[in-house]
Amino acid sequence: MVSRHMVTATERDGMTWYACEACALLFADREEAETHEESCEGDDPDYLQ
Repeated sequence: MVSRHMVTATERDGMTWYACEACALLFADREEAETHEESCEGDDPDYLQ
């Protein structure tokens, strides 16, 4: 069974950011966040974005 995560929007520093619910990475672009989310395994990221 494949778990489907979601991208959530949050406002910070006067900007809207999009977070991957699985690993909490923030993206300025919703499309980029959704692309990331499709392949995210939910682990903590090894890099900062």
